Amino acid sequence: MKHITTDALRRLHDREGLIIQGCGDSLDGWVTDISDIFTKEGILLDGDTFKEVSAFEHEGLTNLFFSLERVKLDWEKLTAWLKSDQSFDGMWLSDYVPDKLGDFIIEKELPDCPLIGADGNIFNLMGIASRTLKDNGMKKEADEMRQRVMDSGNYNNALCIIGEYVNITSVDDDEDFDEDEDYYEGEEQGMGGIT
Repeated sequence: MKHITTDALRRLHDREGLIIQGCGDSLDGWVTDISDIFTKEGILLDGDTFKEVSAFEHEGLTNLFFSLERVKLDWEKLTAWLKSDQSFDGMWLSDYVPDKLGDFIIEKELPDCPLIGADGNIFNLMGIASRTLKDNGMKKEADEMRQRVMDSGNYNNALCIIGEYVNITSVDDDEDFDEDEDYYEGEEQGMGGIT
């Protein structure tokens, strides 16, 4: 039985699944019982089985997550079973995460930013990253990144922070990169503690 974290569940915003709460000691037995019930009820179709079932802990309970991907199901019968069943504490993943875990984590795709091979002055790199973020409609993130870099205390920390906001690529991969363009954006003023 594979075990997952609640944070891993919170990252499954693009999937649907079934959560069975408060499972006892024999987790494999629970999977077998649920599969048998779903087969008898005509929820699992054509002799199909669950291909991915994971266990996780939350609020002192051991729970099971049944992925509904690549499984032949009668969705109407599954929905009716969830509404009517009193013996299992079942919920859709899409309901469980917002109700119990505070909502899904949706990670934004980071924009590509040509820093490898650019002038390594931290203010130049910060300026390039800031312009990349602004060009991608992420002005708030650009301002936040610049402030965090200024407060970072050293060059390595500053680089790590920049890497949280942009996907660092090579200047050789970016046809639009102009080495002569001034990216400093006046950042030298108020340098903070970067050394």
